[in-house]
Amino acid sequence: MSVEVISTGNALVAKAAIDCGCKFFGGYPITPSSEIAHEMSVRLPEVGGTFIQMEDEISGISVALGASMSGAKAMTASSGPGISLKSEQIGLAFIAEIPLVIVNVMRGGPSTGLPTRVSQGDILQAKSPTHGDYQSITLIPGSLEEVYTFTIKAFNLAFKFMTPVFLLLDETLGHMQAKAVLPDIKDIKIYKRDEFKGEKNNYLPYKADIDKPAVLNPFFKGYRYHITGLHHGNTGFPTENGEIVDYNIKRLFNKINLHKDEICEFEEFNLENAEICIIAYGSVNLAVKSAIEILNKEGIKVGLFRPLTLWPSSKKKIKEICDKFKNILVVELNLGQYFGEIQKCGLRDDLHTLFKANGRPISPNEIIKKVKEIKGVK
Repeated sequence: MSVEVISTGNALVAKAAIDCGCKFFGGYPITPSSEIAHEMSVRLPEVGGTFIQMEDEISGISVALGASMSGAKAMTASSGPGISLKSEQIGLAFIAEIPLVIVNVMRGGPSTGLPTRVSQGDILQAKSPTHGDYQSITLIPGSLEEVYTFTIKAFNLAFKFMTPVFLLLDETLGHMQAKAVLPDIKDIKIYKRDEFKGEKNNYLPYKADIDKPAVLNPFFKGYRYHITGLHHGNTGFPTENGEIVDYNIKRLFNKINLHKDEICEFEEFNLENAEICIIAYGSVNLAVKSAIEILNKEGIKVGLFRPLTLWPSSKKKIKEICDKFKNILVVELNLGQYFGEIQKCGLRDDLHTLFKANGRPISPNEIIKKVKEIKGVK
């Protein structure tokens, strides 16, 4: 049974987190994500969870990682400048394989940028939020309903692949308030974290197949292992053994890349008879769909391809789209951060673009005007 609510995107992140069993939030307020922290501060005590506002963004993710090590479903939220500050601890989460949901409600940048304005300027940051070799998972909802369901999916993926997972909203979606029809939480699969059940002396958390994640039992249950940011062997203690390091780096890649079918999602909207394909994501897809409706009524056949999982990208599908459509328009609230990925996957250098990075949204009229230019229609 579905449920109708009137809510903002930020509030729905908190609701979804609580509904799927999140018990810990550590963070620090930052526009335009602060409402997530506020909602969690109210909701978590009601379900026996813990909310901690720390002194800065770095300590906010640090306590969230500690809670996750102890077995709790944990989340932190911020915006671009805060994610930059969290970079070192994000790297720890990747190499130590600590599951965590990291929400980024994007605003204009770089640096302090435009705190109250919309942007999609952190797309590449989500792909490579810290130094080193690893593969990230990044989800980007495009509606209030998806904010709810993607938050839950982010927790599922974090636990299944033992990795930090990014959930990207933008200011428009975070602060948008409207009716949302949500699924019953009972109808959504909630993934439970794997635990080793054997003899404690036989526990080797990082001894995993080349495409599998580590199995880290929660602290304080008697299973001894080490957490470190250094490269490590089967028990987590540091090593500089080249063969072990090579294996584990490849495993960090393979546990994501060899399971793309379980991770990657996309939407194809009105593409069956389209002559022009627009590629867009996040809140921009709402303007694109409005433009498509108007253009189709005028006899201009346009459709939308929308990545729902930005990283890892759906390379084969993007290539298929690029092979199918002569005219492709990429629309982003940045200066082309996903455009490069589309070019690379599609082997195209003739894509049309509509970019904006001044903190203002892209309107349906701007998209209509650009499509008509491509079509040669006034």
